[in-house]
Amino acid sequence: MNAAVSSSSWSAIETAALRSDRFRLDREADWKRLEAIVTRMEKGRLRGVSDEDLLALPGLYRTVASSLSIARETSLDAATLAYLEALVQRAWFIVYGPRSSLWEWLRGFLGGGWSAAVRAIWLDVVIALAVMVAGTVVGWLLVSHDPEWYFSLVGRGMAGDRVPGASVQELHGTLFGLSKENGMSVFAAQLFSNNAQVAILAFALGFAFGVPSLLLLVQNLAVLGAMAWLYHGAGLTLDFAGWIAVHGTTELFAILLAGAAGLHIGRSLAFPGNRPVLQAAAEAGRRAALVMTGVVLMLVIAALLEGFARQLVDQTFGRLVIGGFMLALWSAYFFAFRGNADSATRVERRR
Repeated sequence: MNAAVSSSSWSAIETAALRSDRFRLDREADWKRLEAIVTRMEKGRLRGVSDEDLLALPGLYRTVASSLSIARETSLDAATLAYLEALVQRAWFIVYGPRSSLWEWLRGFLGGGWSAAVRAIWLDVVIALAVMVAGTVVGWLLVSHDPEWYFSLVGRGMAGDRVPGASVQELHGTLFGLSKENGMSVFAAQLFSNNAQVAILAFALGFAFGVPSLLLLVQNLAVLGAMAWLYHGAGLTLDFAGWIAVHGTTELFAILLAGAAGLHIGRSLAFPGNRPVLQAAAEAGRRAALVMTGVVLMLVIAALLEGFARQLVDQTFGRLVIGGFMLALWSAYFFAFRGNADSATRVERRR
């Protein structure tokens, strides 16, 4: 009895092995050809791939994927399954994966994709800019009528020595004489952290029809208006403008774009036009995400300017030159530089 069972088991094993070998022999040529093409393309040797192989690539991928499906259903040997799974995965990235490297994407992003996305939401940028100006005016007017509003807007912890009633010398000391400090001052770090959070929240809350995004812009710029009132009263308006301009023309521009990106999503939800709401939101989301990718870059640059340039440049004129140059640079890039339209289109599609 045991001998009969053993003989039957060996017969089944031999039959399965024979079936696996026959399966491999019938299809192995296609597997090897696909593997050779994929290997050359993975190594960047595109010139070594003939036109015939490129045309055959999609068909070979489907053939090998079919082989993998059959191998799973018929429980072929583990080695064949592992080989086919790895090959199909590698081929999928070649056939359906991204067509460009990170460097190529970055070149398209900076070479026209980012600026094109900003121009595409120009109406939202104009609205956000008007709201930011209004927020600055509101902050100024509030503290000019009641100085107690200053602490509600700025906060005692963040204000430090920058408080109503401080002497001209004290306020002047908060703007100059910081070149010997290591890294960013505590106030500068707090200001950057606050603005970065505002930029992220202004974008993230755009889904609520853009209303929270606009309110955040008003609140954040009201802080700036309150501080401008404080330094104006001490006769340090130009010095304060230079102190802010070094990093502010980049940082505030980033907040402007973040608020506009959030508003763009909110407007697409509230006013989708002739498109379905989900389609309108998806299209707006792709453009807004592209803008926000650049906003992150701007915030990093602003942090470097705030941490080093403002501390090292201890003169108002020099600070205004740096701030003015950065403002002109960003404005020219976003609204004058057209770049490569094809690159911009490809970048937005990949998003």
